[in-house]
Amino acid sequence: MSETSSFRPYAKGTQPEYDTPTYGSTGSRHPTKPLARIAQTVTETTGPDFSPEWYPPITDISICDGHAAMGERIIVAGRVTDEDGRPVPNTMIEIWQANASGRYHHARDQHDAPLDAHFAGVGRVFTDGEGAYRYVTIKPGAYPWRNHANAWRPQHIHYSLFGTGFAARLITQMYFPGDPLLALDPIFHCVPDEAARNRLVASFDIGLTQPEWALGYRFDVVLRGRGATPFEDGSDH
Repeated sequence: MSETSSFRPYAKGTQPEYDTPTYGSTGSRHPTKPLARIAQTVTETTGPDFSPEWYPPITDISICDGHAAMGERIIVAGRVTDEDGRPVPNTMIEIWQANASGRYHHARDQHDAPLDAHFAGVGRVFTDGEGAYRYVTIKPGAYPWRNHANAWRPQHIHYSLFGTGFAARLITQMYFPGDPLLALDPIFHCVPDEAARNRLVASFDIGLTQPEWALGYRFDVVLRGRGATPFEDGSDH
């Protein structure tokens, strides 16, 4: 008989609120009325098949068409676990980010910074049987955004984790240690609890670092529970 444990709810302040006034766009994006629950069918809970066969991994974003991207190459690795520390295997993780100059490879990004023809800024990895993942990329640059006067976003990488279907998706961001912009960033501070907020910051890992090639950073993700990673989907996902 397998062991089971009751769900431990999130501690207050460890997940972002829908409406955070200092993050301006939440005023027009968050729900203003109680959410209406819609019964899910098998389609929403079991599909599509998020597997490497259908979604080939892209584990080295630092190279495009055989050419190296500009910027500082880094290695990022970690584990995805549940609230009891058990690995969550076969999870698809999508990642996207700005290039080393702080510009996204997207038509709507008109930031006055150079594009890199050899950096698309998107990747895809899967966790193994122990919940571990790993990819190689370029350390993203900071960039301005028009939330308030002289606003700059810290260096960060976006994460999207998929469960068994489209209805089971969580989104978060990974930040870098020692970034002075973290103290000023309204999105980072959408999470009121300092300890929970710091779970969004990767740790430098000399063991993951490869000599004369790339620095290593570790970013673990915890799904649910009081030690959960903060996600962008509100406090009751």
